[in-house]
Amino acid sequence: MKKVRIGILTGGGDCAGLNPAIKWVVKTALDERLQREGDTQYDAIGIREGWKGLILGDPAGPDFKEYVVPLSQELVRTWDRHGGTMLGTSRTNPYDPKNDLSKTVLSNIEKLGLEVVIALGGEDTLGVASKLSNAGVNIVGIPKTIDKDLPGTEYTLGFETALNVITEEVDRLRTTAGSHKRIFVVETMGRNAGWLALEGGESSGAYIILIPEYDFSVQRVNELLLAGRRAGNRYEIIVVAEGAKPAGGAQCAIRKGVDSFGHETLGGIGEALAAEIQEGTGLETRSVVLSHLQRGGAPCAYDRRGEL
Repeated sequence: MKKVRIGILTGGGDCAGLNPAIKWVVKTALDERLQREGDTQYDAIGIREGWKGLILGDPAGPDFKEYVVPLSQELVRTWDRHGGTMLGTSRTNPYDPKNDLSKTVLSNIEKLGLEVVIALGGEDTLGVASKLSNAGVNIVGIPKTIDKDLPGTEYTLGFETALNVITEEVDRLRTTAGSHKRIFVVETMGRNAGWLALEGGESSGAYIILIPEYDFSVQRVNELLLAGRRAGNRYEIIVVAEGAKPAGGAQCAIRKGVDSFGHETLGGIGEALAAEIQEGTGLETRSVVLSHLQRGGAPCAYDRRGEL
């Protein structure tokens, strides 16, 4: 019987749905009946902290046990009930132009005897996976990102759970918004793609939805809000993606600098827009940033099934 060792890692931002995917990869690979039918015996190991684990996971190095863990069916049996990733994650880029460690990754893949690397991630993690594939590594990519901004797939792990969180949180905001006749600006994630804001806003019945794909006019937003009040609205909910920006303006970044993949840390459009609305309309306006709440919590049924 042929023997094959596979390595599994999760990279980039965490989200619900990662642990279920890891569980079912391991259970399928280690299923004895399937192994007999395929005449292949699989061995699965988990790589901790994303690509960082393949940089530091040298079998002869001092950090090996910290970054490489054997995976068994018993170990992963209950993982599908939990959010986040039991393997840990990082935004480490082996192909960082300032510190290219791709040769170290390739060397450690060989030393670990990995015939296949299964990478769960978004555009950055799978971008690294693509480069490794071009370098001769057998790669399986599983799309994961709450932004749902990956080409070639209609669904990404984590999106549906994040969408549920947005809907639930906006539902909660309605009680305080209505009690105080306030406008609430709810900022969601979404750097370049507005799917979370768009579908979250639709699901929760937001009054206005602003997404990165289309610049918006603050003046027009204020006009619509005032028209709503004249029509009898007691409150309004605006859902805005973090990457949305006013016409002629720039995206809001919460800190200077970029990560190893060249991305700024976006955030702050909700607060900035709320200030503009209150000044332009005279109506009390508050902002709420959902931020990492969208990533957290147990996966919903759809993300547990992982029907990509």
